[in-house]
Amino acid sequence: MGAKPIVYVLSDSVGETAELVIKAGLSQFNNGEFQIHRIPYVEDKGTINESIQLAKEKNGIIGFTLVDPVLRNYVNEKAKEMNIEAIDIMGPMLTAMERVFDSPPRLEAGLVHKLDEDYFKRVEAIEFAVKYDDGRDSRGIARADIILIGVSRTSKTPLSQYLAHKRLKVANVPIVPEVDPPEELFEVDPSKCIGLKISPEKLNEIRRERLKALGLGDQATYANLERIHQELEYFDKTVNKIGCEVIDVSNKAVEETANVILQTIRK
Repeated sequence: MGAKPIVYVLSDSVGETAELVIKAGLSQFNNGEFQIHRIPYVEDKGTINESIQLAKEKNGIIGFTLVDPVLRNYVNEKAKEMNIEAIDIMGPMLTAMERVFDSPPRLEAGLVHKLDEDYFKRVEAIEFAVKYDDGRDSRGIARADIILIGVSRTSKTPLSQYLAHKRLKVANVPIVPEVDPPEELFEVDPSKCIGLKISPEKLNEIRRERLKALGLGDQATYANLERIHQELEYFDKTVNKIGCEVIDVSNKAVEETANVILQTIRK
């Protein structure tokens, strides 16, 4: 086949899957030296004809991932007719899986790519939630899909992570009477903001448990009911100024609150 084998990669999507498989195979031959020409988004017989003709002229081979059985069969037949080696990467696997699962494949191009895209969006959202957790960087407010606002121990962080798994970029901002909320909070679209409200009694209970878990006495100001009322009054003033939706999280699990948030933003 000459110094550098030429492989034409045909795909009904971007061709990444076919190229990876072919590269793995070619690494075993010719010291891994080869040329790859990717031909993506193959949807018609004309493109197949041109590719096979090129492979014939250049003494190359074809590797292809086509889920459409008509096009798949066409490549196999045409390559045989032209005496060209064509490697059907997806066909045998789909046929075997069809037998095992006793159901036909979806025959939808690019599903792997879509799944990858979905995965990367989720990872990006999780990284975003970590970066803009607890008001660490107010620049995240403008970039977020959702901004959670609440006093300490209203499940802002676990909610941010839960929603990140739904591919939503979430920033959360703690409300503390001694600290002015970031200006960005009053400049974003209020429909992106969600206030997390909680009853003083429930918050007192949660904070006392938190202090115990840390090995501290439960008499600290953090769990003092007077202090809690002061924080919650400041929270009310802040969310009223923003004009955002408020969700009572007093007796809700993280999943329940997250579902309420998702329904709220869908409206």
